[in-house]
Amino acid sequence: MANQKFLLIVAAALFGAAAIVSCNKTTGTDAMDDAASNPVKQGEYIVKIAGCNDCHTVGYPESSGNIPENDWLTGSPLGYKGPWGTTYAINLRLFMQGLNQDEWIAYARSARSRPPMPWYVLRDMSDSDLIAVYKFVRYLGPAGEPMPAYVPPGEEPKGPYVDFPSD
Repeated sequence: MANQKFLLIVAAALFGAAAIVSCNKTTGTDAMDDAASNPVKQGEYIVKIAGCNDCHTVGYPESSGNIPENDWLTGSPLGYKGPWGTTYAINLRLFMQGLNQDEWIAYARSARSRPPMPWYVLRDMSDSDLIAVYKFVRYLGPAGEPMPAYVPPGEEPKGPYVDFPSD
């Protein structure tokens, strides 16, 4: 139980940090300067600072981001269980293969994902940021397997999960 509370606190801190960082529009870094002229590099930068890897790449937070890029964004079998049921970070590399650029933008603008996905970060990105993310994920190409399906409230997930309190 103490381990689950610790994981909950860590997950909440990561989501909070991702939200804060995604709102920071400072452009003075070398990474952002390089990204300005290259949409794939810009997408890589956005994926890093928006915290996409924190959930969608197994082991990313635990390794301080030291995961090979070819393993990024393949989803995670760790569930997030709460009053909404149990959700999983999808394999974005497979998901994006089924969308063209316009469909991705429409999805990002209308998505209302279950927790802990901060869907409002996608909603608030500029079109050029969303296009850059799309181009980066497509650049990475398809990899990995689909992640477990959503588990409705009251049903027990089969694999590991973080248990969010209902209050």
